[in-house]
Amino acid sequence: MAGSPRRRRRRGARSSQQSAESSALEEGTLSTREVTIVENSGSTSSGSYVCADLLDSLLHEIIVLINSFQDFLAFTGTCHSWRAAVSSFPSVYAFSFPPLHLKPDGPYVPPHSRGMKHLSLSSCKWNLCDITKKNLSLQCSVPQNTPNEMDYLGCSHGYFIFTYEEHCLLVDAYTGAKVMPPKLPCNNNIDYYPYIGVLTAPFSSPNSCLLLFSMASMFEWQVGTNSWSEHPLHLDHERIYQVVFFKCHILVTDTLMRLHTIQLTPQFSMKRIAVTWSSLRALPLNPWLVVCGDMLLMVDLAISFGESNGSIRFFEVFRLDFSVKPARWVQLEKLENLALFISLDRRNPAVSCMNPERWGGKSNCVYVARLFDDADPEETWTVLEVGQSVPHHRVFDTMMYGHAFPPEYRQIGSLWLFPSMVYGASQ
Repeated sequence: MAGSPRRRRRRGARSSQQSAESSALEEGTLSTREVTIVENSGSTSSGSYVCADLLDSLLHEIIVLINSFQDFLAFTGTCHSWRAAVSSFPSVYAFSFPPLHLKPDGPYVPPHSRGMKHLSLSSCKWNLCDITKKNLSLQCSVPQNTPNEMDYLGCSHGYFIFTYEEHCLLVDAYTGAKVMPPKLPCNNNIDYYPYIGVLTAPFSSPNSCLLLFSMASMFEWQVGTNSWSEHPLHLDHERIYQVVFFKCHILVTDTLMRLHTIQLTPQFSMKRIAVTWSSLRALPLNPWLVVCGDMLLMVDLAISFGESNGSIRFFEVFRLDFSVKPARWVQLEKLENLALFISLDRRNPAVSCMNPERWGGKSNCVYVARLFDDADPEETWTVLEVGQSVPHHRVFDTMMYGHAFPPEYRQIGSLWLFPSMVYGASQ
């Protein structure tokens, strides 16, 4: 069994991207561990051969028990066969550990405080922290020999996305590996209108595409090809400000909070999803879409005006009920055993985590990256229960990241992310 052809093939298959990730682990402070077993005779030997023969179904049960990203690294670093088992794990949303927190290395820059200045990549650095083990962090930066001034479009599947005029750049937020897609078409308007960038699948997936949204068009690059395709959006001069992937569908919202689905094959099409808001007490002001397993959730930082206490801010959560037509938003009083992770910039991923108590977190809570403007510089994220009153700090004006005009924000802010190796493992 130890010498089966299937296991030999799996141990021999390792991409250059995985090698880069392994190098980053060796250089960083996040460590791996070697698994050993004790035989009946009492002697200790390396378990790399015996552990490689464990069935994927058993390894998946072990993966579900992992409580931190550090332990995930230890698991994937045990042997090639264990890493291959991670590749067949159903979904990134089934992991029980939280995303890493990214903090830009430098003073916070509020939206528009520097006008429309481009991001200087030569000084672009950030720290990645595992919130389950706060003493572990990794400092990263954009690799050298890249265009210096570019604009940040968002983070997707562990990659930062940058553009400037016809140039585009992808940077792995964990390893620093960079990818230079082909030049964008001339007169693409991307430099003159708000935009957002996303990968439709892990970069190593055979059908992965990079999508860039301008005011008028969506630009599509299938990874590995030499050209872009342009698709008109016809949104009446409204813009797209969030993109999520739900049950193999690409869903986008525009500034009027209309929900659309995008289909890339066999040809591009965009259709509006009928949604009624009549079941809500008030329209959401600052909504985020969050995919949580088979649920599509909307988180809103709501405002309530009282007669004596003034305004109160708190988080509300809604679930989109697709069982009726038109679909409708249903308010959830509690998240039960879930925790949600969002950043103020909706171009960054929002993720969910089940049973957060396993790693020391809290259920029925929203973890927000850098919510308060006057917070301690070291307090770069906040956790609040759903419905709980937000403390009377100076809350960032989230409208600046969403609906305000001009809405463009070209800096990298505090955010949550899973490294690309996690997304690549859960296809």
